[in-house]
Amino acid sequence: MKILMVCLGNICRSPLAEGILKEKIRARGLDWQVDSAGTGGWHAGELPDHRSIKTARRHGIDLTDQRARKLRPDDLIYFDLMLAMDESNRSDILRLAGNEAQHRKVEKIMNFLNPGLDQDVPDPYWDDNGFEAVFQMLEEACEALVEKYV
Repeated sequence: MKILMVCLGNICRSPLAEGILKEKIRARGLDWQVDSAGTGGWHAGELPDHRSIKTARRHGIDLTDQRARKLRPDDLIYFDLMLAMDESNRSDILRLAGNEAQHRKVEKIMNFLNPGLDQDVPDPYWDDNGFEAVFQMLEEACEALVEKYV
């Protein structure tokens, strides 16, 4: 299984989701690949936001091996699942999709926890206090994702 986590700039939500899911698959010994990307490339090459790094570290997860990158059209070929953090990200991914098979790979991550609700993961970039809540949402969604496919 190859999974790509996608948010806007690839410095807050998707790095957290990547780190959380990597830890879950490591703990279970699964042969999955996880990466993350942003629909925008403003932060390409940068570390995740320091608040994401700090929040993940409090939970025993290290994000400092990650670097932001922009979503590429070939990601829709390579990855089995493309998990968007919000509706805007989902729409941006779908615009790159070239066929129905690629469309079926795209889902909002919170639908694994709350199917059909199309719940967004809020962008914590403008709220220093939002990172822990986002971590908890993503942790629960990643757990539901693993449980679905294991």
